[in-house]
Amino acid sequence: MSADNVHFVVCDVDGTLTDGVIGINDRGEEFKNFSVVDGMGIRLLMDAGIEVALLSARRCPAVDHRARGLGIRLCQTGISRKKEHLEDLIRGQELEPDQVCYIGDDVNDLPCLGLVGFPVAVANAHAEVRKRAEYVTSADGGQGAVREVAELVLEARGFLKSVLEKFS
Repeated sequence: MSADNVHFVVCDVDGTLTDGVIGINDRGEEFKNFSVVDGMGIRLLMDAGIEVALLSARRCPAVDHRARGLGIRLCQTGISRKKEHLEDLIRGQELEPDQVCYIGDDVNDLPCLGLVGFPVAVANAHAEVRKRAEYVTSADGGQGAVREVAELVLEARGFLKSVLEKFS
């Protein structure tokens, strides 16, 4: 179990890719805060050929919009049985669970964390999630945690230097 075998990164959304706050305007429309730092981390992974997917228990158009903006083609929202959907995603990528990193923050992520080879919890995750993770980020969810994991995976796979060189 380590980051050097990761070929696929799957992120929970609320509390992992966002700060966990669900904003609702006066028209009842939901909005979320996403970090551009995390977005760049996702782009770096995809530039290195590492597929990224979003898996969320909540259905929200903002998540679909953010996924499209980042070029993420695997975005599943409104998922109550996340582990089963994660198993389907892994099969669809023709990978083994030990080649997958899952990043989560709350107890509904525990089954997914138990399935994959590189389970990750964000710093402000529930205590049980942090306990079951192989790696706990120093950054909170929505505050660069996904970028931290992206760079860790890219470094472990030997891709970080080459993807960063594209910007120099």
